[in-house]
Amino acid sequence: MDVCYNKLFKLLIDKGMKRTELRRMTGISPNTLTKLSNNEFVSMEILVKICRLLTCDIGDIVEIVNKPENTTSDHVALNGENL
Repeated sequence: MDVCYNKLFKLLIDKGMKRTELRRMTGISPNTLTKLSNNEFVSMEILVKICRLLTCDIGDIVEIVNKPENTTSDHVALNGENL
């Protein structure tokens, strides 16, 4: 499973807020903003800061999506099957 922050960036557009404003107002680092832009995992603390600023719920800014089928995973389920 992967994450997608397209909802966050759409919400910023709807609110007329730039990504740099979000970064400045929440105090997140440029590296964290890059992770969000690349749909990489960020800490729950960061997501809560964003939700508080935008007065929204976490489901309004992040979506859980399936990984593409052609990627491999090093994770193994309890029954020995690859996840």
